[in-house]
Amino acid sequence: MAASKVKQDMPPPGGYGPVDYKRNLPKRGLSGYSMFGIGVGVLVFGYWRLFKWNRERRRLQIEELEARVALMPLLQAEHDRRTLRMMRENLEEEAVLMKDVPGWKVGENVYHTDRWITPPSEELFNLRPREQLLHKRFGFQWYV
Repeated sequence: MAASKVKQDMPPPGGYGPVDYKRNLPKRGLSGYSMFGIGVGVLVFGYWRLFKWNRERRRLQIEELEARVALMPLLQAEHDRRTLRMMRENLEEEAVLMKDVPGWKVGENVYHTDRWITPPSEELFNLRPREQLLHKRFGFQWYV
């Protein structure tokens, strides 16, 4: 077997050029001082907006509270009317139910006092369907 002649790689005549080995990174982005300044600026702006929003929210809360205070007598009067109507209906129903019981006094106060005592929900709703009592006691809820 005949050996082939190997040609070795050699540098070009005059040699290779100088190798650039120094660190040559391009300048990218902002400097540290400018990023710190921007961060402080964003922080100050955020706190300013937060304080401004808190003032507005406090003003809205005061307005809502004043509206509630203004509406409270109306809402209380409606509640009292509803309670008295239910008590009257209960007394009429009690008179129909207990007409055959001797010695029964319709509408006799169970508390033995002359002061007004708001009747409990059970007393108002005892002659009504149970769903109405549950709705009064627990409000509007979906039972799952």
